[in-house]
Amino acid sequence: MPPFDNAQRFMILGYSGSGKSTLAESISAKRGIPLLHLDTVHWMSGWRERPEASSAAIVSAFLDGHESWVIEGNYRGMAFDRRLDSADCIIILNIDRFTCLRRAFMRYRRYRHGNRPDMTIGCNDKFDAEFLWWLLCRGRSRKRARFYAHIAATYPERSIVVNTREQSSFRLP
Repeated sequence: MPPFDNAQRFMILGYSGSGKSTLAESISAKRGIPLLHLDTVHWMSGWRERPEASSAAIVSAFLDGHESWVIEGNYRGMAFDRRLDSADCIIILNIDRFTCLRRAFMRYRRYRHGNRPDMTIGCNDKFDAEFLWWLLCRGRSRKRARFYAHIAATYPERSIVVNTREQSSFRLP
């Protein structure tokens, strides 16, 4: 694993339920740097989607306003290339679907009557058939897997790929 002692800009990607938000919060707290959860940008109250141009502008303003940052979430329409180019450390959580399912269900049980800290107010956690289909199938397309592999291959000196539950608890200095 490459040394990331001096990293101050972290981009965290991965499947739903893989632990992106938890890892991002940990890095942000340990390093004392600002954190942006892209779900809070994408979703408006009541699970309404924010227009892509507006979302991209919010992320760009965040990047412009901070020298150091942690940004978690995939959302390719939200200054994605700029985040990739600017990140000192790109973390890809390639955790298996059943671990993600378990984590997402545990998260749902914890937050089903309220808001998660990494989600827009008014978007209570849900665990319905549509989300289950996304979690197990649609969100795990071969195209997405190839895309993550392409990022890791394109930026090997700045990438960490986490493939197992054991690796998902790795520690950054």
